[in-house]
Amino acid sequence: MENINSIIPEIALFFGICLTLMVGVFFKNSFSLVMKLTILVLLGVIYLILIDWGGEQKIFLDSFKNDKFSDYFKILILVSSIFIFISSNEFIKDKKLSKFEYPIIIMFSILGMFFMLSANDLILFYLGLELQSLALYVLASFDRDNIISSEAGIKYFVLSALSSGLLLYGCSLLYGFTGSTNFNEIGTNLITQNTGAIFAMVFILVGLAFKVSAVPFHMWTPDVYQGAPTSITNFFAVVPKAVGLAVFIRFMDLPFKNIIEEWQMIIIFISIASMILGSVAAIGQKNIKRLLAYSSISHMGYALAGVATGTISGYTSTIIYITIYIIMNMGTFACLYLMKTDGKYTEKIEDLSGLSKERPMFAFSFLILFFSLAGIPPLGGFFAKFFVFMSVIESEMYALAVIGLLTTVISAFYYLKVIKIIYFDDNKIKFDDVRNLSIKATILLSCLFLSLYFISPSIIGSLLNGLFI
Repeated sequence: MENINSIIPEIALFFGICLTLMVGVFFKNSFSLVMKLTILVLLGVIYLILIDWGGEQKIFLDSFKNDKFSDYFKILILVSSIFIFISSNEFIKDKKLSKFEYPIIIMFSILGMFFMLSANDLILFYLGLELQSLALYVLASFDRDNIISSEAGIKYFVLSALSSGLLLYGCSLLYGFTGSTNFNEIGTNLITQNTGAIFAMVFILVGLAFKVSAVPFHMWTPDVYQGAPTSITNFFAVVPKAVGLAVFIRFMDLPFKNIIEEWQMIIIFISIASMILGSVAAIGQKNIKRLLAYSSISHMGYALAGVATGTISGYTSTIIYITIYIIMNMGTFACLYLMKTDGKYTEKIEDLSGLSKERPMFAFSFLILFFSLAGIPPLGGFFAKFFVFMSVIESEMYALAVIGLLTTVISAFYYLKVIKIIYFDDNKIKFDDVRNLSIKATILLSCLFLSLYFISPSIIGSLLNGLFI
């Protein structure tokens, strides 16, 4: 009889989905009720993870692995999702997207992510991936009356299905050449002379690179970011990226651990290409969501630089990076919910002209968040890049570190350009006074964390002790 204690959070989340689905079906105009229940379910799952924090256990013939690594990322995506629900609630109602299915679909995607994070087997990993992806396909085109949103959903569906097919092909090849679907057994059986398995590894890396929108598999990102409603873009920008990087680390640390020389150059190339394209392509953008899309591509490049080292310090720096990246994006997207004029939401960068004269605190929030995204000290974003570059330099990958620093300087241009528009251009439009405490609280918490992070920059690192054994 298996000890199912380690899978209780997944069971609780599943029953929470069933409960909210029944409430949504049997009660009319139940969006607000379902949203509140969803937040309670997610909080309950966080509690269940915390009471068993750090315990390592394998069940179902070692295919499901519960450890501190998966627990950390599960809590990260749950907290992020709660903040997204709370801060975007008014936006969803204004956009007439307040259907009870919305939070339920997000919970289904989170359930898929849970299985991806705890998977110690190719089959369970792929099942989790598909559960997450199917929910994300629906979310991308959730605004059915908007042709741009529908187009974004179709693009994401076609390209994601292609990448999933390549990843599945890689998984089947890996099984064929190593004789197992278990990560630990694959790691033991996989040697550098196994050309077929190395070929399979390339297909798996292609699929994973798509999930984190790394170059050259980034083509869906700007269109989906712009086309999807801002609340859903917020989810896309934060949660799947964290899970994608966690899976990257899991694959590099377990099944592919003994062939580091084979995959290291591939990750380095993807990292450099993402940093360069993300930094250059964002310069000419007029839409702030497209700018953030290219920004996310460059940030994934920096995060993958830590993975490319193949060391525990490199993996840890990547986890610190994605944690701070999530906090920066939560605050930035909360600011987008305040970009409302005459009852309509705007996404044009030029509409921020002279914002500092009209709304000084709103402008100052943008300044903190964009300076942090640019990596300007002493804000949190600077330390995120600092830890990654330090791990890269420790691994003597000097070329990667130099390119990363140069692209950081280039990317600073488009962040500073937005700040220049906010503080030095003449005022063009007047934003509505949105009196929403949840949005303002999200922005305040993000800005405070990023501003005060320098007091104890090791705070996240201390939580990660014992993550890799």
